[in-house]
Amino acid sequence: MSAIGRRSIEDAIQPTRRRSFSAPAIDPWIILGAIGLAVISYLAISGATKHDVPGNPGYFANRQAIYAAGGLVFAAILTRIDYRVFEQYRRLVWGILIASNLLVFAFAANTRGSTRWISLPFFQLQPSELGKVLLTVSIAGFGVEYARRMSDPRTTLRLLGIAALPAGIVALQPDLGTALVYMTIGCAVLVAGGAPTRHLLAVVAGALIAAVLVLSILPSAGVNLLRPYQVDRLTGFINPSADPAKATYQVNQSLIAIGSGQRLGRGTVGATQTGLDFLPEHHTDFIFAVIGERWGFVGAALVIALYALLLWRAVRLVLLARDGFGSLLCAGIVAMLGFQIFVNIGMTLGIMPITGVPLPLMSYGGSSILTTLMALGLLQSVHLRAAHPAAAAVRTRVRV
Repeated sequence: MSAIGRRSIEDAIQPTRRRSFSAPAIDPWIILGAIGLAVISYLAISGATKHDVPGNPGYFANRQAIYAAGGLVFAAILTRIDYRVFEQYRRLVWGILIASNLLVFAFAANTRGSTRWISLPFFQLQPSELGKVLLTVSIAGFGVEYARRMSDPRTTLRLLGIAALPAGIVALQPDLGTALVYMTIGCAVLVAGGAPTRHLLAVVAGALIAAVLVLSILPSAGVNLLRPYQVDRLTGFINPSADPAKATYQVNQSLIAIGSGQRLGRGTVGATQTGLDFLPEHHTDFIFAVIGERWGFVGAALVIALYALLLWRAVRLVLLARDGFGSLLCAGIVAMLGFQIFVNIGMTLGIMPITGVPLPLMSYGGSSILTTLMALGLLQSVHLRAAHPAAAAVRTRVRV
């Protein structure tokens, strides 16, 4: 090509590039929702844990702020990366997901009967948490690969297997809640990818049969796949008043805390359920109960509204994404966030069994907050490319 021809193409592209990078079309509502939840999390953890570490009242809150700052950096990086590059590395990403969760059995210490965390210099890495994003990215890529064969039952089985294998590994740690998150992501990709209704009904029927086997038939035959504490949680959910001193203690204390908050809350000083340590795991699994006691119905409603904002923007991107991979990626993120929000808030209210699923951006934990912010960064990447389709198309043609 002549120098004049090359110059003409560059002159045509350059204004578009300048518009793309000078006014990036990121979604401000996602940023608002994420920062709002992170700030509420910091305030809630700060008040709930000020007496947990003698001599260091800000131990948990300050670490949560550091995790949030690091997560925002990762989110910003993922926003600038074209999400479509991850599609071609779907097999590598899935391999990393499997390998990282297997490493737990070799390097993680046993903590209260669970083997989930690998000790690093600055925080406890939980590969199963980061695996939520890895699974979402990889299964979205496989969903695009199999898109033209969705009517084939083998495609449904393949996609389910891609989610079921890491879910099974995580369940052995044991982390049943995260395993259920993995399977929810897999089912969401099936639905968004256009799997036939008969296949989806077969998946539901299979899940019901598996539940009956695990909870009833196999235990009757002397085969117990669930740990005793998991069985206690399920039976406690069915009958919350059966054993208030043990299996149902957490739920009962959570309900007392939320109920005592009433309309405007009891404040930090008056939040006795939290301040006097009646409410266990108040900075992790039951952080929503802390919010309900401290800020009442108004505070709890604000948190739910911010989650609704994030989910609305994510669902919107499922429809606005410029390609199938982006659409499936957003669908997986919607399922990941929505399932965790519903289950965590539900268990604090006694309408869901306790599973140890964290509340995104609220529960204390580096792996959890990093995972959620990375997922939001991927959403922003999809939004940015959807907002500038002309620029993306021009760059693609020039590379070709």
